[in-house]
Amino acid sequence: MLRQVLHRGLRTCFSRLGHFIASHPVFFASAPVLISILLGASFSRYQVEESVEHLLAPQHSLAKIERNLVNSLFPVNRSKHRLYSDLQTPGRYGRVIVTSFQKANMLDQHHTDLILKLHAAVTKIQVPRPGFNYTFAHICILNNDKTCIVDDIVHVLEELRNARATNRTNFAITYPITHLKDGRAVYNGHQLGGVTVHSKDRVKSAEAIQLTYYLQSINSLNDMVAERWESSFCDTVRLFQKSNSKIKIYPYTSSSLREDFQKTSRVSERYLVTSLILVVTMAILCCSMQDCVRSKPWLGLLGLVTISLATLTAAGIINLTGGKYNSTFLGVPFVMLGHGLYGTFEMLSSWRKTREDQHVKERTAAVYADSMLSFSLTTAMYLVTFGIGASPFTNIEAARIFCCNSCIAILFNYLYVLSFYGSSLVFTGYIENNYQHSIFCRKVPKPEVLQEKPAWYRFLLTARFSEDTAEGEEANTYESHLLVCFLKRYYCDWITNTYVKPFVVLFYLIYISFALMGYLQVSEGSDLSNIVATATQTIEYTTAQQKYFSNYSPVIGFYIYESIEYWNTSVQEDVLEYTKGFVRISWFESYLNYLRKLNVSTGLPKKNFTDMLRNSFLKAPQFSHFQEDIIFSKKYNNEVDVVASRMFLVAKTMETNREELYNLLETLRRLSVTSKVKFIVFNPSFVFMDRYASSLGAPLHNSCISALFLLFFSAFLVADSLINVWITLTVVSVEFGVIGFMTLWKVELDCISVLCLIYGINYTIDNCAPLLSTFVLGKDFTRTKWVKNSLEVHGVAILQSYLCYIVGLIPLAAVPSNLTCTLFRCLFLIAFVTFFHCFAILPVILTFLPPSKKKRKEKKNPENREEIECVEMVDIDSTRVVDQITTV
Repeated sequence: MLRQVLHRGLRTCFSRLGHFIASHPVFFASAPVLISILLGASFSRYQVEESVEHLLAPQHSLAKIERNLVNSLFPVNRSKHRLYSDLQTPGRYGRVIVTSFQKANMLDQHHTDLILKLHAAVTKIQVPRPGFNYTFAHICILNNDKTCIVDDIVHVLEELRNARATNRTNFAITYPITHLKDGRAVYNGHQLGGVTVHSKDRVKSAEAIQLTYYLQSINSLNDMVAERWESSFCDTVRLFQKSNSKIKIYPYTSSSLREDFQKTSRVSERYLVTSLILVVTMAILCCSMQDCVRSKPWLGLLGLVTISLATLTAAGIINLTGGKYNSTFLGVPFVMLGHGLYGTFEMLSSWRKTREDQHVKERTAAVYADSMLSFSLTTAMYLVTFGIGASPFTNIEAARIFCCNSCIAILFNYLYVLSFYGSSLVFTGYIENNYQHSIFCRKVPKPEVLQEKPAWYRFLLTARFSEDTAEGEEANTYESHLLVCFLKRYYCDWITNTYVKPFVVLFYLIYISFALMGYLQVSEGSDLSNIVATATQTIEYTTAQQKYFSNYSPVIGFYIYESIEYWNTSVQEDVLEYTKGFVRISWFESYLNYLRKLNVSTGLPKKNFTDMLRNSFLKAPQFSHFQEDIIFSKKYNNEVDVVASRMFLVAKTMETNREELYNLLETLRRLSVTSKVKFIVFNPSFVFMDRYASSLGAPLHNSCISALFLLFFSAFLVADSLINVWITLTVVSVEFGVIGFMTLWKVELDCISVLCLIYGINYTIDNCAPLLSTFVLGKDFTRTKWVKNSLEVHGVAILQSYLCYIVGLIPLAAVPSNLTCTLFRCLFLIAFVTFFHCFAILPVILTFLPPSKKKRKEKKNPENREEIECVEMVDIDSTRVVDQITTV
């Protein structure tokens, strides 16, 4: 009873609001426009987010804490001479992969000379500044002897060229560790790719070679020069490529990921314009009909204007509050499109149900009372789900600011639909009541006057006047609308046909089967190339790197950050006892074997200590290379203590197998927590890898919160609690299907797809809630009758918004970007699966599942009885005549 009273009270409030807006249409139409112009003007000077790590890496990441600890123990400059080609430490760098179109040997004389020539061209790059020209020698990272650090493969190639010049045949390159003429053993597993070896790891050929150039960025001037050097580096490599067409070169810099991520916005511009044109055209067509008076093409256009004003206002607020633009914001207009269009079309559908003989104010009040309650509830659902995503509890910054922007846009869209679009409905209502043309606003002449006009004139000014309707005839003048006619006359009867229902149920079982198959194969999106534009440096370089340089990746840093007595037998025994259950991690076992063999004094020289450590780890079966550093400190009695030590371990785990790498990371972290030896592990990819675990929990978390909010909130505002159950089941079915088919369509679970899944919850409720509410609240008649009635009342608005939404998504599929590709596939699946549920699954299932409907029983009224005399019925043998008087 309380729910019914509250429900009627809210309808009354919205009715009065509609009457008030209809009384002041000019104010409510102009205020949103002025607000949008004032706030949106600031967006002309928007700022772009430069840091991809800030957007996509977790804000509270354990890997970031580990990186800070590593940098405090072992500064970046001191780390460059140890596997610097493999550590993507913070800073500026340029990197290039050189390969051949014909899979030629890059170690032959011709290609060796070309690579060294390219190296010389890179080192001669100049960055002009006022009064000075900077070269690589001025901004490179220096070694201990104050010379620029270059890849060891450059020294190998130089020695190879010198050996050929002097006809020396005893020089051989081994893989993945080779020795230079000065006796140093260098690791080349990440510098030689596509390697073919002879016996004893001697290199026969290599299909690719990678060079890396690290730059200093210790201050703002140095960073600016390094950034320009990176740009010149890419230009130099491209020019070298043009002059040497037989080789293929893949350049990459520290700025490539950021530039290619933001490139999506630039390459999407013309496709978004095409999308806007298609949506405007479809919206106008959906609101048009042959009757030139009752046609509402302007309302279709003004619905999109309402959405645009809300989006512009939200962008202005975000910009004024210090927010920065990034490419993920491309999804915000489509979030607005799905919610805003359905709200405007639902209001238009309610307008068609009002009586034409009513005043415009009364018709507007009836529209608000009929449609605004459900629109308010779905808007509240958007605000809650995206509000949770915009809260500080969200660990991914890109998701948080996307949800924040969506929340603001949805809120202003709701206010602008109430004010701006409601006022537009009032203006078009006056045009309709005055029998003016819906486009040209010209008075439509009477039919007798039109008969004297040309055929084209009669076609443009076709309208039905109220005087043409016979007295007592209740004809719906809007049934000439194509979609209304299609649903009422054809589709409703077809979908509820007894012979159609089994095929729909069978199709739904097939849908569930394929969705389950995809759901069991859900994978985490672990490749940052999934968020950048296609045909870019990042995509080309990443593809080449995974093809040629994934045999000995990645490099994992193992850091012991406490002072322990490595030579103490009791410490060794404690560690050995702890690691008995982890023998399968062979590098850890080798480390323990080293500790057990080590028995020296505390004054051990660093060089001997290093040699012993390296020799022990070279025997490890899983790791092919090992290098380390030790930090010493002197005590008061001149004794030396080991403060911290580090090791770089190159695992044979494939870098492309992210699941295996993630499992290794979690295993090592569990060891670091429980081990008596305090150590941490770090790899630059761990910073981004942490986000996938949180991304997996985000959809489930938001879904549960949304469902709880729906059940709690609608318990007071919805007239029947069974609506809650049906909406929840429908959302679960849609989300399950979207996740399953998303996986089958090769879309991984990453930040973009997670945001789409959050939106999918609201989109499903937007379209299904009014349909289910009308069915559940219906009394008397049969289930089939109320299914048809629900489709007739709300089906047109659902179909109109779906058609506009789909044509708006189609150009998005052609954008050359992996980010928009993920966005298109997820949004398309959400729209298609929701449409499938609204027009196929729910209309069939509701015909034989609760709630039950009772047929109408009319009470007998003695005052209104009629006597009907039936015709005489004669027996076959004509022997008996039955004459019966029936009272009805």
